[in-house]
Amino acid sequence: MSTRGMMVGVDIGGTKTEAVVVDHTGAIAGRTRLATGYGAVAVVDSAVAAIEGAASAAGVGLPGLGTIGIGIPGTVDAATGLVTHAMNLGVERLELGSLLSQRLGTPVRVENDVNAAAIGAFHALDQPGSASIGYLNLGTGLAAGLVLRGELWRGARGAAGEIGHVLVDPNGPLDLDGQRGGLEVVASGSGIARQWATGEDNPVTAVLDAASAGDERAIEIRRRLFEGVASSVRILVLTVDVDLVVIGGGLSQLGPRLLDGVTDVFAEWEAKSPFIASLELGARLVLVPEAPIAALGAAYLGSAAVVA
Repeated sequence: MSTRGMMVGVDIGGTKTEAVVVDHTGAIAGRTRLATGYGAVAVVDSAVAAIEGAASAAGVGLPGLGTIGIGIPGTVDAATGLVTHAMNLGVERLELGSLLSQRLGTPVRVENDVNAAAIGAFHALDQPGSASIGYLNLGTGLAAGLVLRGELWRGARGAAGEIGHVLVDPNGPLDLDGQRGGLEVVASGSGIARQWATGEDNPVTAVLDAASAGDERAIEIRRRLFEGVASSVRILVLTVDVDLVVIGGGLSQLGPRLLDGVTDVFAEWEAKSPFIASLELGARLVLVPEAPIAALGAAYLGSAAVVA
């Protein structure tokens, strides 16, 4: 098989590393997933093994295999490929881009994992080149990635989309950043786990089940969750007026249980404000498509342009 036009994307997560090989049509030609090692050396080894596995699944060899992009948690200098403060990976400082380039003999681009997922969502939705999306990642944390008119928007210092630190309730629960009532503490998996603190494997589902059964504390946590997600959508629309807000991350698996609660909040706001009603927030909100979007987005990162 010819490797011309092949792109490789890798999503390095706290527990798994997933790699895909994408052909010139945008189709996934090969895919692999394996456990992520802990620590800088093991993270690099995991990425290399995943790339080799995806290439093998695609029936191609590494030499001459097009471009390579990586999505990874932590603070990422996209210009140099330096990763810092990826604490769940055991990484304080890692020259990931240069190390992988040396190992693989191909230039490697590195980006924050939420930004990579935003690009993947953009392509998976097959939006026109002029369309803009806000990818709202609701997982362990809460953050957004912005693709505006087909281009990733990082901001002046790479902080674009870090809306989890936006305060919505000064009397709300305390977050790990030392602030009270930030979006992340009310509308992320880790924030809800700290509020509920009963030790369930899936605290968000546990809270929703308990709220449905009439537990008053769970009802309050659920209210904060729905209002926090709705506020995140409103912020993305009011600041950059994106065409769509795409919900991804672990909480997106709640599906209608989440969307119905959020749209109920929209309805309350719209009943009080014709301006908010005119924004049509509910019509702009969609769940992320079923696809390995973070790895897919990383593949497009490796190419010269975000949009194919």
